[in-house]
Amino acid sequence: MPERMCIVTREVRDEAELLRFARAPDGTVVPDLARKLPGRGVWVSLSREKLAEAVRKGLFARGFQAASTADGELPGRVAGLLRQQIVSHLSLARKAGEAVAGATKVEEALRKGRAGLLFHAAEARPDGVRKLNRLAGPGVQVSNVLAGADLDLAFGRANVVHAAVTEGGLAARITSHVMRYSRYEGLVLGPDGPEDGL
Repeated sequence: MPERMCIVTREVRDEAELLRFARAPDGTVVPDLARKLPGRGVWVSLSREKLAEAVRKGLFARGFQAASTADGELPGRVAGLLRQQIVSHLSLARKAGEAVAGATKVEEALRKGRAGLLFHAAEARPDGVRKLNRLAGPGVQVSNVLAGADLDLAFGRANVVHAAVTEGGLAARITSHVMRYSRYEGLVLGPDGPEDGL
């Protein structure tokens, strides 16, 4: 993957470890998560903290070599877009028959060794989380970065607390999006709970 320089740290990194921003004709700084918008792009480390620093110090104008406008809401908007990528791909997995929701269906998928990715709503009760995590094999990634409302949106129904995505298919893509969002928010990756989950 091509390497780019972060305008905050001045470090050169793979594009996968950075966020690309484009400049609209009116000078507004626009997130370009897909890296497809035309024109000169500037890059910021995949970190809410670094993006906030870029906004605070006015580094986009230097990066674009032109007057640029980036307001203090930009880090929050980017977080929402990164989370939306997870929700959208989880919805695709559901429509493709590669994702199930509900404790019973999730438990069945785990017992049969079909799950590659396990989701718990951020507000899920610890006892339910522990029960399902015990059933997850060593190859199952566990995530709690989505709220119940996000899972509801992905599955088109209310009160989704637990979900599983089958191995292969979209699971790898969803895991990649979860890891990018976790890194952006500074979350620690691991198998259990809010401090350790993907």
